Amino acid sequence: MTALSRRALNRALLQRQFLLERTGLAALEVIGHLVAMQAQEPNWPYLGLWTRIRGFTHADLTTLLTQGRVVRSGFLRSTMHLTAADDFRRLRPVLQPVLSRTAGSAHFRRNNAGLDPEALLAEAHALLKAGPLPRRDLARHLAALHPGRDGRTLAGEIELRTPLVHDPATASWGGWGTRSSVTVTAAATDAPRPGALRDLIVRYLAAFGPATVADIQAWCGLTRLDQIVSEMDADLRHYTGPDGRRLLDLPDAPLPDPDTPAPVRLLPAYDNALLGHADRSRVIADADRGQVAPGQARVLPTLLVDGFVRGTWSFTAGEVRLTPFSPLSASEQQAVDREIDQLLPFLSHRRA
Repeated sequence: MTALSRRALNRALLQRQFLLERTGLAALEVIGHLVAMQAQEPNWPYLGLWTRIRGFTHADLTTLLTQGRVVRSGFLRSTMHLTAADDFRRLRPVLQPVLSRTAGSAHFRRNNAGLDPEALLAEAHALLKAGPLPRRDLARHLAALHPGRDGRTLAGEIELRTPLVHDPATASWGGWGTRSSVTVTAAATDAPRPGALRDLIVRYLAAFGPATVADIQAWCGLTRLDQIVSEMDADLRHYTGPDGRRLLDLPDAPLPDPDTPAPVRLLPAYDNALLGHADRSRVIADADRGQVAPGQARVLPTLLVDGFVRGTWSFTAGEVRLTPFSPLSASEQQAVDREIDQLLPFLSHRRA
């Protein structure tokens, strides 16, 4: 098997993530290629698309959300993502075991002891039957039905156990940070179909490969994928990574020259280019991970220089403030400044 260096894996990831060169594809096509975009805070996916798409505007995504062609909901790893509505309908059932596992964690068990999860779901479905419902109202109704229980925690459990999508106003560009008011709607999904999990793995490799089985599992949250990957073995290409582990890839997936220049990029908080692997050394040094993920489930916005994370950044009082992990050279700083100058008008946009 061909051995791939860390730099070769880096350039493959950047190309498949549209970070080597911005693409002319439409936002819906890019979201579909990436499968989903992390969206704990609604503004960040907009930046994730801006840094990947030439000429991207806020309206390009807001229109998709308003039309219902892109939705925000719990998805990969039980966290909030944007995904194409068609993909959500097909893939949410594939990922449901992950969300159900989270719903059964100690945090929720402390609040729901003695409750029948199916009966709780039935109560929630009855409340949601009339249409969109503010999450705080869902919590209030559930608390009234179950005195002594925390209604917000019950509502959070419902969002994990059944597919709910957020209203466009919740998911669209606006104030920075999480939204204080969220409205949810019950969403229809397809019945699980044979081959859906295989399709998910293929799409992961197209956007994140080459990768190990552990990488695939870290990205989606599913476990015990070894068997299905083994069944796919004959249809995949195999490499070895810099640590000697076996990597899997699609036979026709591109592998750019490791010496391909990589432009400066400013990635949003929680970007899946950073979170899509168990071994993230293809894009960030292990020693730097703690500075990007400082705790409390935060993943800070990052600065890529020559394809690798070289620092974090923030947008405060109308300015981009950098925190490099080590000094940048004069030419690197100039390239970073040019990217910031292009980004600032986008970040400063106010919703009409």
